[in-house]
Amino acid sequence: LLGQQQTRSKTFRPVGGREEGNSYRLPRTPTLTESEASSPAQNNMSLTHSSIQRIYGMSGSSDDQSFVPTVQLLSCKRIANKSGGGDERYKVILSDGTHFCSGMCATQLNHLVHAGVLAQDAVIRVTEFIVNVMGSGQRICIVLGAESAGPNPGCRIGSPNDITKGGGAGAGGPAPVQPKPQPMYAGAGANPYGGGGNGGGGMYGGGGGGHRPPAAASSGPTVRTAPGGQPITPISGLNMYSNRWVIRAKVVSKSGVRTWSNAKGEGQLFSMEILDSAGTDVKCTFFKEAVDKFYNFIEEDRVYTFSGGRLKVANMQYNKCKSQFEITFDQNSTIELDQGGGDDIRASYDFVKVADVERSQPNDYIDILGVVKAVGEPATIVSKKSGKELTKCELTVEDDSGAEITLTMWGDTANKARERFGGTPVVAFKRARVSDYGGRTLSGSGFSVNPNIPQAAALSQWWAANGGKSASRSLSSGGMGGNRGPDPFEMRKAVNSIKSDQLGYNEKPDYLSFKATITFLKKDKQGDEGAWYTACANGGDPCKNMYKATQTSDGNWHCDKCQQTLPDCVRRFIFSGTVADDTSTSWISVFNQQAEELLGGATADDLYDKITSGDGGGRDVYDSAFARATYSEWIFKCKVRQEMVGDEQRIKTSLVAAHPLDYAAESRSLLQALAAV
Repeated sequence: LLGQQQTRSKTFRPVGGREEGNSYRLPRTPTLTESEASSPAQNNMSLTHSSIQRIYGMSGSSDDQSFVPTVQLLSCKRIANKSGGGDERYKVILSDGTHFCSGMCATQLNHLVHAGVLAQDAVIRVTEFIVNVMGSGQRICIVLGAESAGPNPGCRIGSPNDITKGGGAGAGGPAPVQPKPQPMYAGAGANPYGGGGNGGGGMYGGGGGGHRPPAAASSGPTVRTAPGGQPITPISGLNMYSNRWVIRAKVVSKSGVRTWSNAKGEGQLFSMEILDSAGTDVKCTFFKEAVDKFYNFIEEDRVYTFSGGRLKVANMQYNKCKSQFEITFDQNSTIELDQGGGDDIRASYDFVKVADVERSQPNDYIDILGVVKAVGEPATIVSKKSGKELTKCELTVEDDSGAEITLTMWGDTANKARERFGGTPVVAFKRARVSDYGGRTLSGSGFSVNPNIPQAAALSQWWAANGGKSASRSLSSGGMGGNRGPDPFEMRKAVNSIKSDQLGYNEKPDYLSFKATITFLKKDKQGDEGAWYTACANGGDPCKNMYKATQTSDGNWHCDKCQQTLPDCVRRFIFSGTVADDTSTSWISVFNQQAEELLGGATADDLYDKITSGDGGGRDVYDSAFARATYSEWIFKCKVRQEMVGDEQRIKTSLVAAHPLDYAAESRSLLQALAAV
């Protein structure tokens, strides 16, 4: 019986309350009277006055983040899972000594239950919570964060009454009027997280998933509402325990439509990232019919209200948005254009100078602000993973740090790159991914051209003052245009680091730069052939003069890639050699572009024509081209990775870029290095 005085015992059985309709009969436990609660020994057990009444009138702790109530758990009981799967779930009864209400513990707090922190009669501080409204109108407090407020007193504090009975919620005025719950999907009326009866029949204990009402207290924050009258939920306030939310956000990036096919079927999808006025962003994905309905309607840099989506925990390996969730929208979701504009929604950046990208690790995500000084031509490549064609466009981005870098855009953005990035605009790139392919390069999707921020104005003035003629070094050794140069002195290694650092044993290839001398080039082949292979003469897709062509019996050349038979072929260099410095010697593989640099610009077709010209001196010209390259010094950029040769795994070092040694610049770098010792 509530309020009954009993003698305190040393041990108590953890008996839970019995459920009767929408109310609870509390377990029989000793009671701590108000006089005992006010004694000095119990001061640390004092509960927050009227906290249950206040919780019952809130939508969650986000209404007032300073409100961290201390309450007592009158019961903590595990809910039987009829399906036998899923996480453990615990039903609790929270009390402030005057009133009590029913609630649920979020599954992320299960470890506190196992540790005994959340137990019957325990006194806790609720650091985060939300209030869900079930289909019957009953409110359930979902405890998302909690901590111990002191030792377990082993008895109930005060004589609390059920707040759903008379004098509870109404003591401080009428409870907020709740809108009638609506189904998430038209005609379905189904809760994707499981709908159940009273007391936690759904997956997380909420019947239909409650709408988060505005705070009852007049001192709470102003709640913005959607056109339909529902309050706007910040993206940071999304949670798995409530699905009747409306968010207002700007579309900061949108992908192209992609198709997929697997054993379960096939379809199409696209994704986008949206940002709200609080600076929190979230990734959204649309599948199948939702693509047809929303893709053309949604535009970048416009503001919309979104509702009717389903939440899932984000995979942070591929999702770098601030929200811990991702949203999936289907054809029954509601998305409306916001007519108020998006001046209150601005992206926040943490810019990294281009020169400092060298310090970033591969696969890091960074923000870059720079001038797009060159735009390459869109190109099509074939993905090694999916086998599908991808469109890319390389941009050269420079800032006032004295460095430039290649940044690759993809899909529709790549096709419209000249239109969007022409005229050397200042562009803020959001979350560009760092790669060590070809030095340091970036891959981006989110961007803002000429953003209205102070840093952009300052960079634009700098570019105008220098007339675009500032000297800069490139961090990228490949790609289009730009002032390509070797990696800086401090980034170089020695040849022996290939073995000492165990390069090439990772899942992805390793890259390194070193200064070395060519000691041998393997150039000899039988007959009129040299250190090359015969490639398809088709310079367009899909061959691009790269795939091998085989001579047919009628003297033509057939390519298995494009299935064409052409009257001629193109010869491309491919050979190996050794390079050495004062630490070690290593074999390297050399391909056409780098070979032409080493051989002074000579092409394989030119040398083949010399050999077959019939004047007798062609072979000497061929040999002398390789002899001139031998024992010359270069700064090499190499890729190191494992390859299967027969049944054996070997480490292969391939040449990515070669730069002739600038002795004056090398001497200055050596002097600077000595001065720093």
